[in-house]
Amino acid sequence: MKQRPMGSLDWPVSALGFGAMRLPSKGLNRLTPDVAESTRIIRSGIDQGINYVDTAYLYPGSERAVGAALKDGYRERVHLVSKLPVPLVRKTEDFDKYLAASLERLQTDHLDVYLLHAMNAGAFKKVQRLGLLDKMVEARDAGLIRHIGFSFHDTLPVFKDIVDAFDWDLCQIQYNYMDTCLQAGTEGLEHAAGKGLAVVIMEPLKGGRLANPPAEALEIMRGSGVNRTPVDWALQFLWNRPEVSVVLSGMGSQHMVDDNCASADRSGVSTLSEHELDIVEQLAEVYRKRMAVPCTACRYCMPCTSGVDIPQNFAIWNNVSMQDKGFQQWRVKRSYKKLVRTPDKVNLEQPNGSAAVCTKCGRCLPKCPQGIDIPTELAKCEAALR
Repeated sequence: MKQRPMGSLDWPVSALGFGAMRLPSKGLNRLTPDVAESTRIIRSGIDQGINYVDTAYLYPGSERAVGAALKDGYRERVHLVSKLPVPLVRKTEDFDKYLAASLERLQTDHLDVYLLHAMNAGAFKKVQRLGLLDKMVEARDAGLIRHIGFSFHDTLPVFKDIVDAFDWDLCQIQYNYMDTCLQAGTEGLEHAAGKGLAVVIMEPLKGGRLANPPAEALEIMRGSGVNRTPVDWALQFLWNRPEVSVVLSGMGSQHMVDDNCASADRSGVSTLSEHELDIVEQLAEVYRKRMAVPCTACRYCMPCTSGVDIPQNFAIWNNVSMQDKGFQQWRVKRSYKKLVRTPDKVNLEQPNGSAAVCTKCGRCLPKCPQGIDIPTELAKCEAALR
């Protein structure tokens, strides 16, 4: 697999990284990874050249699944990444507790990279108030972690402030051909890379949205004269940029692993022609016109105290908005009817509620990395789909 510079760090990284947020799961709640299948596809990715594996304390079951997959010599073949669950940290000493838990789950004595998870303005103030950067340095000096970084969900000015506040090794940002002006965006990407940070890309397919294009986008692709899948268009756009170190893909099947590894083998900096870049811009414009709400299905808003399956509601709404009128749109819209509409039938342990049961409590609002006004958008969702 093609490798790329990891910012100012002294090791090359595979163009494709294995994101372990969406591993194959079992059970109705979709929160428990299938360890055997996860092991199979993670090892397959490593055998095909992936050397960067990303997980987090907050990804349900993910660290234990990754730890199991990296036995039998696979741990030594990758740079292993996890994240401090900053939203759960209440006092400085919590840092040691959560890092120790991650190391135990992952069955390793060190992390190659440790990130502060989901930084925004409020979270970074907490980091500074509790002295968590000093704890990061202590852990690095003790050999428990080797490199320090952060993942990010906020505005460009906040991103620049965080980048400039510490001598980071890397940052992880949401970036794809639809989000060039959202959150850190292109300007933030260039700012971080210009300071020597390795830039890791998450949400390259915008929560899978770019993998399932509407008819207008497919027509543009077919007429481009370039034989490329929707996923490959999105990935090649990222690898074309020299500032990008590694692109994470949350892979949940062998098919995804094989296809994405093949795309990475074809990747390169500045390899897209002006014609191809114009095609990408046309695709982005199609999506911008049709998307109802910018949810990436990260599930940080869950669980909902009222039992609303927030990502599922938004996914259905976006899927409906992406489909042409007719049978396909009707079929997708019908899935909304399968969600529960009355509070007495909601399953709080395995949320199954439609937007109709939202109480507008607002507890989800500070959790959303996209800054979506979830109660307001759920009301719109209900009006559009009921």
